Amino acid sequence: MNSDGNARTGVWFVGARGSVATTAVAGCAAVTAGLHPPTGMVTETPAFAGTGLPALPSLVFGGHDTAHCPLPKRAEHLTEAGVLPHGLASAVRAELDAADREIRPGGPGAGDTRTDEELIAAFAADMISFRERLGTARVVVVNVSSTEPLPEPGAVRLPPSSLYAAAAVRAGCPYVNFTPSTGLRTAALTDAVAASGLPHAGRDGKTGQTLLRAVLAPMFVQRALDVRAWSGTNLLGGGDGAALADPGAAAAKNAGKERVLADVLGRTPEGEVHIDDVPALGDWKTAWDHIAFEGFLGSRMILQTIWQGCDSALAAPLVLDLARLVARAHEAGVAGPLPELGFYFKDPDGGPPGLPEQFTALLSFADRLREAQ
Repeated sequence: MNSDGNARTGVWFVGARGSVATTAVAGCAAVTAGLHPPTGMVTETPAFAGTGLPALPSLVFGGHDTAHCPLPKRAEHLTEAGVLPHGLASAVRAELDAADREIRPGGPGAGDTRTDEELIAAFAADMISFRERLGTARVVVVNVSSTEPLPEPGAVRLPPSSLYAAAAVRAGCPYVNFTPSTGLRTAALTDAVAASGLPHAGRDGKTGQTLLRAVLAPMFVQRALDVRAWSGTNLLGGGDGAALADPGAAAAKNAGKERVLADVLGRTPEGEVHIDDVPALGDWKTAWDHIAFEGFLGSRMILQTIWQGCDSALAAPLVLDLARLVARAHEAGVAGPLPELGFYFKDPDGGPPGLPEQFTALLSFADRLREAQ
């Protein structure tokens, strides 16, 4: 199937006024204008040449959010926090304004009496309207909203992330869940997702601590070193820090962080991950890991790592990669979960758990897209 290089591709963010979405919109505009290189975007490396991915200038943005701060003002706040470079918000003001005009009210908010069906129908109508109004070839829905707690057993209503995911399916939109929230992974949506024939990928973007774990854990296995315990601490602020102060949301986040160790090591070592909300850190985070392992003749050793990074700057290029890859998969007729994109996720839809093997699978996926040209 040939890619139409002139067609526009829609990217519909759930959490469209958050830090990640704002950074992605501003970053796409900056790279398109030649103001900054595409650092961190794997899809802009030579390995993805000729795969038919939608070009960055062809991407148009919209989304849902319950927040009201306009994207240009949000970009100014991120500049003050050191996330965006000085002058960028002004340089890409037109693109931020254009995306902000396409943001619709999300939900359910306080006092919202709409049923799940009414919410899904309203969200799907917004997505369809965006696609038709802007004349896009397709729209990829990407969840970058704050982490929600896991649903209570026997819950009658769908969690918000699943309402948006259901709306994406109804609107015929490929879907990416960059958060640990439930999204498509609920029995209530299983049949609809299977019948839709839509490609989808998730869950929980791998940007920092877990990225490092996906590299280090295979090293211990390959060198036949026995990991006795693996503990970690995360210090972060901003909206994500506030959301993860909720024990339920933190538990959802930690499940993905711990999965990579269990999958690679074949067991879950002693130790836990703790998440502390430190509002003063804003969009910056520090992750510390303490790994106790045993070597030859029972010699006991320690490896400690410190990761300090800007969450939005780490996540935004991955979000743009995923939107392009899933859009191209949809164009090529690829359906269902995409385990080949496990490179990007803590809790992927199958595939190998180690980063090197995940990268190999991603490159094979690029070859598959190239052959579909």
